[in-house]
Amino acid sequence: MCSEGIYERYVNFYTDFAFKKLFGTEVNKDLLISFLNALLHGREEIREITYLNTEHLGTQEYDRRAVFDVYCKNEKGEYFLVEMQKGEQQFFKDRSIYYSTFAIREQAPRGEWNYGLKGIYTIGILNFCFETNDPSYYHEVKLLDTKTKEIFYDKLTFIYLEMPKFTKTEAELETLFDKWLYVIRNLASLMERPRALQEKVFQHLFDAAEIAKFDKKERYEYEESLKAFRDLFSMVETAKLKGHAEGLEEGLKEGHAKGLEEGLAQGLREVERNKISTARKLKQLGLALADIVSVSGLSEEEIRQL
Repeated sequence: MCSEGIYERYVNFYTDFAFKKLFGTEVNKDLLISFLNALLHGREEIREITYLNTEHLGTQEYDRRAVFDVYCKNEKGEYFLVEMQKGEQQFFKDRSIYYSTFAIREQAPRGEWNYGLKGIYTIGILNFCFETNDPSYYHEVKLLDTKTKEIFYDKLTFIYLEMPKFTKTEAELETLFDKWLYVIRNLASLMERPRALQEKVFQHLFDAAEIAKFDKKERYEYEESLKAFRDLFSMVETAKLKGHAEGLEEGLKEGHAKGLEEGLAQGLREVERNKISTARKLKQLGLALADIVSVSGLSEEEIRQL
């Protein structure tokens, strides 16, 4: 068991265990259906989903592997990849594009085919923000004609939710989508179901998320997942603070001695050294490669060479 114990009543939605239990299991699939319908703002109504294999290999034996958090399709045959991204990653957008290609390629049947595809939705629930000045927490991306600004292809959709930007209080919740974002962000800090979340689906959610109802195996798995999440969070914050402080200090010293430009360059080199040091420590902790990439900002290849 984890030494720090658990004092919350409900699980932390950002842990791998909680996310997959609440959104990735057959017994709780009504939760995912409700979330997806709210996310799509009424453009269509999903009545049923079928969970698909979350682990995929490329077309060749030596191709890279992709492991999705949640992967399913609805009754119309449209595909949904739902990912929880706990830390910022240098090539996160590239990663989400790469993941979408598996849902494209596996639609090709054997024999003759006219290239007709079903719609694909890649959804990222992000516990970080993009480096932009856009205050919006909801981003929907499609292929469009840059001249006319009209949608060129409507079967490939990327939706990103910047959760730190969602700051609505319980009193400000209006739509079902608001309520889902609120519960995803705040579940671990709640001691009871808020009055604003009285829909039947949330009764199911809070029942499934109550830690006291877990059996011994589930509790152990959740504690391990929570420990990994806390270690990751601590590493991220430490790396940020140490990197900024040491980089700035070195930059200022060099700036006084050799000029601002050279001093800042020295600071950046120091930050890079901190990235490498952080990545090595995370590897020693046994964290997944994708999580190490998220925290350190290094590429997979750079981390493998450490």
